[in-house]
Amino acid sequence: MPTPDNQDKDTVSLLIDGKLHKTWGRYQIDSDFLIPSDAWSVTLGLPGGIFPAVVKRGVPVQVKIGADTVMIGRIDTVQRNVARQQTTLSLAGRDGAAVLVDCASPIFTSRQLSLEEVIAKVVRPLGVKNIKINAESSISTDKVNVEPGERAWDTLVRAASARGLWPWFNPDGSLIIGGPDYTADPVATLVMRRDGKGNNLMSLSERSSMVNAFSELTVLAQGHAQGKKKSSTLEVVDVDSASFAAAIANSEPDEADSQADIVETVGSPETGFHALKHVVRDPTVSFYRPQVMVVGDADNLAQVQYRARKAMADARLSGYELVALVKGHRNDKGVLWQPGQRIHIKSEPHDIDGIFFLMGREFVGGLPEGALTTLRLKEDGVWIPDAYPKKRKSKKRKAKINKKLEIVDVE
Repeated sequence: MPTPDNQDKDTVSLLIDGKLHKTWGRYQIDSDFLIPSDAWSVTLGLPGGIFPAVVKRGVPVQVKIGADTVMIGRIDTVQRNVARQQTTLSLAGRDGAAVLVDCASPIFTSRQLSLEEVIAKVVRPLGVKNIKINAESSISTDKVNVEPGERAWDTLVRAASARGLWPWFNPDGSLIIGGPDYTADPVATLVMRRDGKGNNLMSLSERSSMVNAFSELTVLAQGHAQGKKKSSTLEVVDVDSASFAAAIANSEPDEADSQADIVETVGSPETGFHALKHVVRDPTVSFYRPQVMVVGDADNLAQVQYRARKAMADARLSGYELVALVKGHRNDKGVLWQPGQRIHIKSEPHDIDGIFFLMGREFVGGLPEGALTTLRLKEDGVWIPDAYPKKRKSKKRKAKINKKLEIVDVE
């Protein structure tokens, strides 16, 4: 597999053992926040009939498009096919999340662990070293219990969900735990007009469903005894710098926060909490559709609130999706499509003119149509609502009339 010096901006290549391999008959590269591990696959013919010796299962690989890295991981599967007049090689792999998805979490029970400490016990022993928390704060969880056979990814998700966060891997191989920044500018405008003028969308599909939508979600929980504490609130752990602590100390309390989320509970940190309850409502569901979720163990009400808002956001997220097909793998500015971007969609047939969040994308090539990208878009500002609560609340105060994307806490 030769390696020319000049690379086309949409040419897919694999860097294996210091050598760059490309010229594929077909390739597919998928990345999605809601799928635990991003995946890739390639197929090529070998006219000489000789398989590369360095291409083996478990070998580290860097997936590139042009000069940009889109994924770092390992080769999962190697398939070598030899027919009468044809020799083909097929490779498939995943990013760094694969080892967390496949492998069991270490068994332990600990008290007063922060999210960072959970990461150190679960993630770092499996070889994931570069970790970043994209959120205003973390929390300390009073009790973390890992059962035998529980996957490391499930343990990580459970720890992150207690703070309303989510884990994923960046293209550079780093593990990110947090949420997106909805204040970032849109990276592109995609257009579909009936007369075809200025169109850059090959197709656009809209799906709206009531299956998992709820007008009201009630989360019920109870908490174990925690021993004597000065306060029953969760401890906030600095994840950035001393400037963040100073900013919190100097910030004024939000009026809505002081009046909302008042729920009476039974118990104390010494005896355990009972009847923990929090309710969130979705104003976009116009008729009564209630749901109840039970959380087996929670430290206190604040943790239940995080879980309730995250669960309602997930329900809201599943109810709407746009799937767009575009030519090439980059926007007009030459930037690769990447989950986490915000995109402005204008479609006359769908009567759509707004900003949407790129939840996932799939690169495919080797087809007669050439390089294509499928974009999976969700409502903007809905997923992971608690990663940057200060930004979210200040933005809501500036535009109080925007009730479309709001999830309302009650009680």
